[in-house]
Amino acid sequence: MGDPIRVEIRRSLGSHLAGASIPRRLILLDAAVLSRRSEFERILIHELFHFAWVRLSNQKRVAWEQVLAAELRGQVKGELGWSAEWRKEVLTRADPRLRTPKWRRYACESFCDSAAWIFAGLPAHDEFTLAAAARRLRRRWFTEQFPASRPVAV
Repeated sequence: MGDPIRVEIRRSLGSHLAGASIPRRLILLDAAVLSRRSEFERILIHELFHFAWVRLSNQKRVAWEQVLAAELRGQVKGELGWSAEWRKEVLTRADPRLRTPKWRRYACESFCDSAAWIFAGLPAHDEFTLAAAARRLRRRWFTEQFPASRPVAV
């Protein structure tokens, strides 16, 4: 584990609701996340998992990418947050195979959005557009990769 992660709420972050600086161990949240029930939790968990992503082994990242690549091959639509969904929409067929920067950014955002969906405890949200079967597979992946006895280090 590293130093504490500082969380600051700002009046406005412009077009973003949040942002994380891994080197500075800082999460900035737009005050707007406080106005909608459970939005604070969903967004904060998403940002916290950016810290987890950078600490994942390459093996775990590739395993997550395999889950996503299978979804793409199956033409699964939707995502568990806008940050992943818009990135998914612009991927080409070659991106996963070549592990392009565009693919790797999508994998990271999808990981963080999936974690937020799992751990925020929201039964529904307008950004949860991923099919139920794909959601179950993602939840299973998280359960297998991060058993309760081994917490995710951030």
